[in-house]
Amino acid sequence: MITVCGRFYLEPQDPLIQDLMEQVNRSPLAERFRGRYARQPVPAAGEILPSAIVPVIALSRKRERKAFPMRWGFSMGEAGRGGSRLVINARSETAPEKPMFRESWTFRRCVIPASWYFEWEHVLTQGGRKKAGQKYAVRSENESMLWLAGLYRMEEGLPVFTVLTREPAESVSWMHDRMPLILPESEAGLWILPDTDPEAVQRHAVTALKCEKAEPDQNDKGSQGRNREDEVLSETGKQSVL
Repeated sequence: MITVCGRFYLEPQDPLIQDLMEQVNRSPLAERFRGRYARQPVPAAGEILPSAIVPVIALSRKRERKAFPMRWGFSMGEAGRGGSRLVINARSETAPEKPMFRESWTFRRCVIPASWYFEWEHVLTQGGRKKAGQKYAVRSENESMLWLAGLYRMEEGLPVFTVLTREPAESVSWMHDRMPLILPESEAGLWILPDTDPEAVQRHAVTALKCEKAEPDQNDKGSQGRNREDEVLSETGKQSVL
């Protein structure tokens, strides 16, 4: 299976990204991540792959909107226990009912800032199977940043997140049958509030996107399809507040 939104990019020279990085570095969670994942940059910038630790916007215990370091991907297993496979996407249409996501959908919504995301055009082989073709960078036509809607939970005392997906907008439907759920900046703050109706916020999703051919890098070969989208697994985790 070729996953949707398996990469995104954080432009390290963008002043907004730099500010988010500074906020993350002030968080006590940053040191805890560095202690556990000594070989990973905390936070990461540039091209972001699953398992990277990046700035994510969520509510603090004081109900303040803040950037926290979070690792990309729910572990495939019991909540709070690490696993070798990661769930990096969740379908927005079914997440409210899925055991893995429904509690996070209600109590732990987050927003993942991105300069753009990467997608690979689907190509049919002679045998009728899909494979990854040309790589594209997908940006907003009207905003300088993408605000990806996500969910988070706690695993072994540290926050992890997954990116929500939806049916594709016409602007990207030729390339893939899914796309990330992207919010306008004006709705990003509402999305993370637990008393907000997420279904209502979704109606304002960004659909005006532009695609530019991107150069492959050393991480591209064989990377597509490793992480499964929207796995149905049991979860009994408790509500968590950062």
